[in-house]
Amino acid sequence: MSDVDVEQIAALLRERNGIDQQIAAIIDRPMTAGHLGEWIAARIFRIELESSATATAVDGRFTCGPLRGRSVNVKWYLRREGLLDLGVRTNPDYYLVLAGPASPAASSRGGTRPRCIESVYVFDAEQLLGELRARGVEIGVASSVRAAQWEAAEIYPGARSSLLPISPEQAALLRLFALR
Repeated sequence: MSDVDVEQIAALLRERNGIDQQIAAIIDRPMTAGHLGEWIAARIFRIELESSATATAVDGRFTCGPLRGRSVNVKWYLRREGLLDLGVRTNPDYYLVLAGPASPAASSRGGTRPRCIESVYVFDAEQLLGELRARGVEIGVASSVRAAQWEAAEIYPGARSSLLPISPEQAALLRLFALR
């Protein structure tokens, strides 16, 4: 890597830090995919977030709709690789997953992870954990979820799951985050 490359990376990081600072001022938390994903989900799906970002397993509770009052853990995966970070001891009622483009779990060399939302999934935690345990899947940070389970849990752009219907207004907001 030449000094020119280092200088260019430093300049780009200064720009990114400025943007991250602006986002942090809006969401009132540091700019990470996790915090921003929770904020986006809270706004679009009417979730009241926990006051502490370090709450175990639960990010918040739905405030309206068919899941009103139920706890939720929000995940934003910049790529949907078939893996899901699940609690070992404590779990919410539901997992709400915002996901970027689908791709196999493979080397990231030469790739990118754009901050976008291509699809959204809702998993009933108890049901999902039961299915995974029945298959002998190890529960933890990278639990392998079958493609059929992802499909069954999809609420956007397809409405394959009826757990959390998406209104036209919510769909329009989610489209704002599509990869263009």
